[in-house]
Amino acid sequence: MPVIPAIAALQDEMTAWRRHLHAHPELAFQEHETAAFVAEKLESFGIDVYRGIGGTGVVGTLATGEGGAIGLRADMDALPIHEEGALAHRSVNAGRMHACGHDGHTAMLLGAARYLAETRRFSGTVQFIFQPAEELEGGARVMVEDGLFERFPVDAVYGLHNWPAQPAGIFGIGDGPVMACCDTFELTIEGRGGHGAMPHLADDPIVVAAEVVTALQTLASRRTDPLDSLVVSVTGITAGDSFNVIPGRAVLRGTVRAFLPSVRDAVEPAIRRLAEGIAGAHGITAKLDYHRRYPPTVNHAQETRIAARAAEAVVGAEAVERKPTPSTGAEDFSFMLERKPGSYVWLGSGREGDNPPLHNACYDFNDTVLPVGASWWASLVEGELAP
Repeated sequence: MPVIPAIAALQDEMTAWRRHLHAHPELAFQEHETAAFVAEKLESFGIDVYRGIGGTGVVGTLATGEGGAIGLRADMDALPIHEEGALAHRSVNAGRMHACGHDGHTAMLLGAARYLAETRRFSGTVQFIFQPAEELEGGARVMVEDGLFERFPVDAVYGLHNWPAQPAGIFGIGDGPVMACCDTFELTIEGRGGHGAMPHLADDPIVVAAEVVTALQTLASRRTDPLDSLVVSVTGITAGDSFNVIPGRAVLRGTVRAFLPSVRDAVEPAIRRLAEGIAGAHGITAKLDYHRRYPPTVNHAQETRIAARAAEAVVGAEAVERKPTPSTGAEDFSFMLERKPGSYVWLGSGREGDNPPLHNACYDFNDTVLPVGASWWASLVEGELAP
């Protein structure tokens, strides 16, 4: 894979950084050691460093010349997963693991920062944004609310995620919606408990919960245009703890994913209507607690063309997929794209043979793509902030 030679020379160093981060994962808003590691590296490159943005976030500012400003973002947090792989650099923090490749994202952006600080073949300002708490806690939103773009102005912002389902070195770059929203819900169904042998004397919330789970599937199959997309998944059911007791309460938890605001807006009232209707038919109640977590990730057309052009400069046009299939996964970079134009791209990191997916207990970032991602960041800056 062709990369910038000076960045290719950093392969071993970036690998060492990445594996150090992999061995020392930290959860959302607890990335104190990670943030310190990042800040120390940036300072050693001669980059101005600002800590504590949005809690544990770090921003490095590199300015030269009078051009515009670009934001480059990498996420730093790990997942609450116990690592099962037998790696030499496996997690030393029990129950915490870099199972999504944020260690690789951080190492790639550090590599690009070092190269750009040494060469300075651009005119303008680069804001290196190292974000905490991407995994369900909305660290991007917190950084934005903490004045990220007021304190560190940018004309556009770009993000990158490794994609093990795609061959190593192949970019996926598309405009419009590329990742779905992430909403969560909790349905509490309450009735009258009783003896398991005498169900006629109780109002069984478990039976109602089962009907609700089935009915929720019609929101996608019968209430949404087939050309649009909607996912409603019940991911947890809690009810009862005895073989011979009908409980008085059942709780359903789940997630909603959609790309279009109109589809997203219709889901919450539809879930409430279905649940309350079914519960009411059985003489019991249903209460919905619904939370909008992440909006859809929507790439801007011009910035996506810029991102693709930078990728083509690194890997060639044949290795850039310009119409990748959107993912119903979610990404809080969407909060940054709501405030600034930009683009979010995927970098293939797949291996031949055993290739665990993201969020798998045996996942490990593919270090061979570190120079590719770092070169993409650098090409993006040198192309858009050309002297």
